[in-house]
Order: sequence, then C-alpha cells, then structure tokens
Amino acid sequence: MKSNENQHLTVTAINFSACFSNVLDVVLIIMSGWLAYSFYFNSLAMSIEKYSWATLVGALLAACIFPLVGMYASWKGKSALKIFCDIMRGYIIWGISILVVLFFFDLNEKFVREWLLYWGGIAFFLTLIARALAYSVYRCVIQKQKYKVLLIGNYTYCDQVAQALRQDQYSEFEVSRVLVRESDSDAAALLGWNTYSMASLQELNIDEDEVWICLPISLGDQVAPIVDALDKMSLNIRFMPGMQELRLINYKPSTFSGVRLLDISCSPMTKSKRCIKRLEDIVLSSLIIVMIFPVLLLVALGVKLSSQGPIFYRQTRVSWNNRNFGMLKFRSMPVDSEKSKVVWGNAKNKDITPFGKFIRKASLDELPQFLNVLKGDMSIVGPRPERDIFVKKFGEEIPGYMQKHMVKAGITGWAQIHGLRGDTSLERRVEYDLWYIENWSLWLDIKIIFMTFFKVISDKSAS
Repeated sequence: MKSNENQHLTVTAINFSACFSNVLDVVLIIMSGWLAYSFYFNSLAMSIEKYSWATLVGALLAACIFPLVGMYASWKGKSALKIFCDIMRGYIIWGISILVVLFFFDLNEKFVREWLLYWGGIAFFLTLIARALAYSVYRCVIQKQKYKVLLIGNYTYCDQVAQALRQDQYSEFEVSRVLVRESDSDAAALLGWNTYSMASLQELNIDEDEVWICLPISLGDQVAPIVDALDKMSLNIRFMPGMQELRLINYKPSTFSGVRLLDISCSPMTKSKRCIKRLEDIVLSSLIIVMIFPVLLLVALGVKLSSQGPIFYRQTRVSWNNRNFGMLKFRSMPVDSEKSKVVWGNAKNKDITPFGKFIRKASLDELPQFLNVLKGDMSIVGPRPERDIFVKKFGEEIPGYMQKHMVKAGITGWAQIHGLRGDTSLERRVEYDLWYIENWSLWLDIKIIFMTFFKVISDKSAS
C-alpha cells in the first residue's frame, strides 16, 4: 500500500503545483503590467483605465495558454534548459496572442508599444525567478525522497536499468535490490546480486515501493508467472521489455475495440496532427511564395538565359507512405546530363552550368519546392526525399530507412540544420529524421524553419 499511497500523493502534489504555478503566473503578469505602467508613466496608480483592462485580458490569456503549451508539465527528467525553453515558448505564444487581439480589435495604436515590451519582459523575468527558486527546492526534494525499486529479470537488462537510474541524479527512483535468473548467477555474484526462482518469489519479503521486471521479448513467457507470484502484494509492478535491438517509433500501448496493442513502429501523425501540419504548410508556403516571387522570376530568367532547356527540372522522389511525386527544382545542369547514368551524391563531379553552380551554392534551386508544398506533395519541414531508384537499395542497406516515410518529405529538416546534407552519412541522416518523426510538434517545425533561415544566410558552403 505504501507505493500506491506515495504515487497518489505524488499525483496530487503535481496537480496542486500545476494549479499553484498557473495562479502565480497570472498574479505575476498582473503585477508586471502594473510595474511596467509605473516605470513608463512614472505613476503608482493605473489612472488610464484601458491599461488595467489590457492587463486583465493578458492574465486571462496566460491562464488559458500556458497550460496548453506544456508550461506546467511534470519536471520529471527535465533539465533546467528544457524548463527554460518551455517558459520561453509559452511567453512567445502569449505575446503573439496579445498582438493578435490588439490587431483584431484594431487596438494596436491605442497602447504605448514600450509599455507592452516592458510588460512582457518583466513578466518573463519574474516567472524565471519564481521557477528557479521552485526548481532548486524540487532538486533537493528529489534527491532526499526517492522510491525504492526491486529489479527482477536477466542480468543484461537489470544491469542496464540499474546503470541508467544510477546516472540520472534527478530520478525519483533508486535501485534497492536486484534478483536475476539462476542462469546468470556467476555474473550477478560479482555485483552482489542474488538469484530467484518462481518458488522463491512467492515467499519473497518485499520492502521496496515498486518491482520492475526486466526481461527481453524472447523471455516474455516468464513475465506472467512472476506477476502471479507477486499477486498477493500491494505494490506497483512495471515491465521493461528489452527492445533495444528494435528501432522504435512512437512506442506506446494502445487499445482498439477492446484489443490491447503495443505500438512498436507507428507514425505519430494522427489525423488532427496532420491537419495542423497541413494548415501550417498552406499558410507558410503561401506567404513565402508571395515574398520570394521576385526572386523566383529572376532565377527563372537566369536559368533560361544561361543555358538551353526548360527552367524547371522535375525528379521523381518518394514521400509519405512511399508515394512517388515530381519534385521541382530550378535546372542547374545541362539537359540530358543524367541520360547515360544516374549516380547518387557526388555533386562536386557532376556537370553543372555556371549559373547552376551559383543557385546551388545559394540554395536557390530548391525554391520551387514551395509549390510542391502548396500542392500537398511535400511539407516545409520533414525528411529530405530520395529518388525512387535509390529508395529500395537504401531500404535494404540502412536500418530504419523506410520509416522516414511515415511523414511527408520536407524542404528542410532536423538533419539538414545539423549539417547533414549533400554527400553526408545517410545513416546519421536517418537517425536525425527518425528523431524528428518521434518528437514532432508545431513548435519544433517553427524552430527548424528559423534555424534553416539563419543557417542558409551564414553557411556559405551550402550546396
């Protein structure tokens, strides 16, 4: 019962701290509005009524927005930097919401812009101070009060879990005891661990808060007998299936029509997420096409005047669900330069026109792909698509390669902003692509777009 009571108290504490943090942030935003007013207008009283109403509206927006963007999610396993980024993301979205409200109601000229900047800056600063104090307390509590765990399983996986918990100084769990299979007795003796049998488990005296069963999938038939042996004890029992040899995407349990499943390799892009991402692509690609339209005309003119042939070069590439599409580029090579043989990579040795060399170096040859995005063939952010003639070959040679097609191909991606473009390691590129798929969010897409913009400007060696 002790473990269940502790877990219940933990959940209650998390819910209370989230509510308390939300209320505190609302108070800090109201206080910041008053401080900004006092600083700018040199008055302790908000004599101009519209600023009082603006402060209240901003506080209400914060009360609604901050929980939705994850500012009050559990700090379990989070670094101080991650918490800082969560707060910054919340305040950026809050600030944008304030501007949208002002624009929608035609109020942007009725407030002093300096007051708005002071208000947001002071609120963000005070929130950081409050979180820093709370995080210091949190670290002290976690280090002093940890749940004790009994590991039961084979030597290899118990050792992996024990090392992981030992290295994570902010984990709320610590290994109290380890029991391994009798076949692992020699290795266990070196670490002072004991062995178990099904009969001994039934007589086992457990003082720990939780039991973690650590076995590979190949020994999954042993899990049920262990659970049955512990059935008369009231404590949390968790199963860590050893799946390190598998490449997991969006790994989680799920239930359909009363049938329990374990998602091993599934796309995280649900219908709602696909709609959000498609809306993002339509809005951003439309705006970008309008902004770069003069550049598109100039590049098109340069391609036409510099060499004979069409302006655009269409390649068959593979995107979401292994569907082929025609990816557009400004032509940078002479016509029929790949007629004899198509070679992957080796861009430096390919026959490129002088103007084509310029637009490749400046990444201007990729701009027509925003038309692919608007059409729905691609996304602005996603794994870079490969030519269909190479996909099958790479799928057989590179583990996890075909899983990158769980989302639409993109103009830029997580791999590209980390320098993995052109003739770079496909294996490393796939690792970054799969990390993006596993961790997709609208905020991550926006982050990648901004990082791509600054990288294109600063990276003169872009090809």
